[in-house]
Amino acid sequence: MLFNTLQFWVFFAVVLGLYYVLPHRWQNRMLLAASYIFYAAWDYRFVSLILISTTVDFYVGKILDQTSDQRRRKAILFWSILFNLGFLGFFKYYGFFAHNLQHLLHVAGFQASIHTLNIVLPVGISFYTFQSMSYTLDIYRREMKPTSSFMDFALTVAFFPHMVAGPIQRAHSLIDQVAQPRKPTRDNFSEGFYLIIWGLFKKIVVADNMALIANPIFANDGHFTAGRVFGGALAFAFQIYGDFSGYTDIARGTALLMGFRLMVNFNLPYFATNPQDFWRRWHISLSTWLRDYLYISLGGNRRGEVRTYWNLLITMVFGGLWHGAAWTFVLWGVYHGLLLCAHRAMAGLIPETPFGVSRAGQLLWRWLRIGFMFGLTLYGWLIFRCHSAGQLWVMTRAVFSFSIGAGTIATTIKILCYCSLLLMVQLYQFRKNNLNALRESPTLIQTGFYLACFYLILIIGAFDAQSFIYFQF
Repeated sequence: MLFNTLQFWVFFAVVLGLYYVLPHRWQNRMLLAASYIFYAAWDYRFVSLILISTTVDFYVGKILDQTSDQRRRKAILFWSILFNLGFLGFFKYYGFFAHNLQHLLHVAGFQASIHTLNIVLPVGISFYTFQSMSYTLDIYRREMKPTSSFMDFALTVAFFPHMVAGPIQRAHSLIDQVAQPRKPTRDNFSEGFYLIIWGLFKKIVVADNMALIANPIFANDGHFTAGRVFGGALAFAFQIYGDFSGYTDIARGTALLMGFRLMVNFNLPYFATNPQDFWRRWHISLSTWLRDYLYISLGGNRRGEVRTYWNLLITMVFGGLWHGAAWTFVLWGVYHGLLLCAHRAMAGLIPETPFGVSRAGQLLWRWLRIGFMFGLTLYGWLIFRCHSAGQLWVMTRAVFSFSIGAGTIATTIKILCYCSLLLMVQLYQFRKNNLNALRESPTLIQTGFYLACFYLILIIGAFDAQSFIYFQF
């Protein structure tokens, strides 16, 4: 079930109606059943994977908490991580590594035929695997106690608003909400309604219309101009942001209507001034997960500069691979890892206010940095979106041809028109330095916003119920 279909909203209306008439423990039981039904709507066979992963991590958490011998605890954690990543690796990466190994053996002069299975990728496996792993990792670190209720933990992993595409909730933050009775407030309803409307707008008006521009450009393996490559990268930048942040907004909004609060996953990422700032704003639940459980575990910045750069690079390569089994995702991770390393190396060399301390000078410098970082981000999205390294090479060469090409200006104007309301709202949020600025604005402004969203969805919305991009990850 997709958030942008009538089927989901009928399902959600039934769930919400039952939720409000049931007592706390029965609410949890109903939500767990509803979450499995929600997931089974894609492929009922893969519900068993979630149940297996949930069961293993629930009992591993109990054993870790009861074990005092540190060597044994490390061994238990190792096998738990191996199990989870083994599941993830088999379904997501088996074919990728098998094909590349076969190619490598052929290059070395060996005739090898490695059998590859036609494996269907379970929807959202990367998301619920990382969420389940955070539970055992936090118990191992003695940062939380295991829950005594298997049902509470199962609901934490499978909670349907965030199960398929995040945000990747830390187990402790959601278990506490599951365990305690929840009473949605008037503010929950106000914020939840706002997030759902805004999320649907981002998906139906922005993302799906941007897909109609970006997809034909990236489907072409022939002649490219710099202008055409720019148009494709710009359209995809707004597509992936509208798609993924739109999903997150709807997930957070539906959860709020039931009294659950999920973490903010996006904080105006295209207003970032440097690579580090970008990853503090984009897919925050993944970037903080990688920071806390991989980067810091590798040593972080505590073992000298050279080791810090390696840790940054390894973390971002892993983050790229998390997105999928393709060399373009690896290259995307390398690219962002190098950007983070370069930013760290040059941080002391870049002046804070080269245009003086006046407000105008500071504002100019800030916007120049935002524009430069957005350009770097656009090239990153070009790497991410290309279907092969060969296409990336062709499109990169086209960029340096500096040929504008016919239709470039028209395409850019079309993109900006579809994204005009998004840009206006985010500029307002950026100026106020507050993601809730619109909800806190005068009633007239809020009314105008809701009417604009409603009419734009009806008039220019793409209603072909395209799947969300991050479902494939």
